[in-house]
Amino acid sequence: MLYTIIKALHIIFMVSYFAGIFYLVRIFVYYKDTDGFPEEKKKILREQYIFMAGRLWNIITVPAGIIMAVCGLVMIFLNTGLMKTPWFHLKLTFLVGLAFYHYWCWKKVLELKKLDGATLGTANIKLRQANEIATFILFLVVFTVILKNGVIEYWWQLITGFFVLVFLIMMTVKLVNKNRKSNN
Repeated sequence: MLYTIIKALHIIFMVSYFAGIFYLVRIFVYYKDTDGFPEEKKKILREQYIFMAGRLWNIITVPAGIIMAVCGLVMIFLNTGLMKTPWFHLKLTFLVGLAFYHYWCWKKVLELKKLDGATLGTANIKLRQANEIATFILFLVVFTVILKNGVIEYWWQLITGFFVLVFLIMMTVKLVNKNRKSNN
């Protein structure tokens, strides 16, 4: 029963963590979108985005990430057999990727605060593409956890499907960005 409760908490805080990460990078995009705005409007919006990014990071994303990680570690402690399964090693590999993405987000939050309203150096399209990285990691982790050993057995079909998904999402981002530029 304890394991099931910890698992439920792990899933709940995983959802909260990803909601925070998804919205955080969106805030970076919104901040960058203000580049062409009149100075007064730009200043007001950028101050608000910096405030929002800081609150989101410190109040939702990081606490949810810590609770998610602690619950995950408790689950490993309660079920050490997980460490003997290939699919779980694959999940941990994806989580290392998530840790790098988390670090990148943290550095962007700090950069935003240091800019003090100045222009963010990262290109808009790069921020929009970076916004999808968490989605890809979420797909990889969820499919690995649900399919377990099926991920190992059907790896080439899953990789092919994943790359098709990545391609479609990236093309959609480029198309939306192109249409947004042509409408301005």
